[in-house]
Amino acid sequence: MTVQLRSPKAQRIGVFVDVQNMFYSAKFMYNAKANFKAILEAAVKGRTLVRAIAYVIKTEEAKREAFFDALTKIGFEVKGKELQIFAGGAKKGDWDVGIAMDAIELAPRLDTVVIVSGDGDFQPLLQHLRRAQGCRAEVVAFGKSASKLVKDEADEFTDLDKDQKKYLIKRRETKNVRTDKR
Repeated sequence: MTVQLRSPKAQRIGVFVDVQNMFYSAKFMYNAKANFKAILEAAVKGRTLVRAIAYVIKTEEAKREAFFDALTKIGFEVKGKELQIFAGGAKKGDWDVGIAMDAIELAPRLDTVVIVSGDGDFQPLLQHLRRAQGCRAEVVAFGKSASKLVKDEADEFTDLDKDQKKYLIKRRETKNVRTDKR
């Protein structure tokens, strides 16, 4: 029996972005910002985009409404939640379960699910999407910070390290200027 596959442009895809993973990978590995517009284009690859969701944690560092507005203008639906701070001072903020739930819920309407994160915790999600949902499962991330688990599990891994000029926005250098007059 021959299976007729959709042409690549007709593939319906969903893109699920772990913003914190990408933000901190760019910041700590390259002292840069992630270019989310270019990353979305790399994930879509000319196919039919059904949904693109960016998951953010609202922290002091990331409470910039301009950043959330920019994600929306690029084409993302932005889902945010507050950083949890526990009694002992420990902090927690991740969207792993939320991303997994949304990907599983949308999978019946998608041919391909793209997870934009190098977090190894997504390996079981990738397995489930392929085996139980019948979706192609792809990962887009910075290769140096991506877990081998997701690289190996994905049907396709797009390594953003291979074109850093495209996927990173260099931070402006700020010089400490003394303003006091003596």
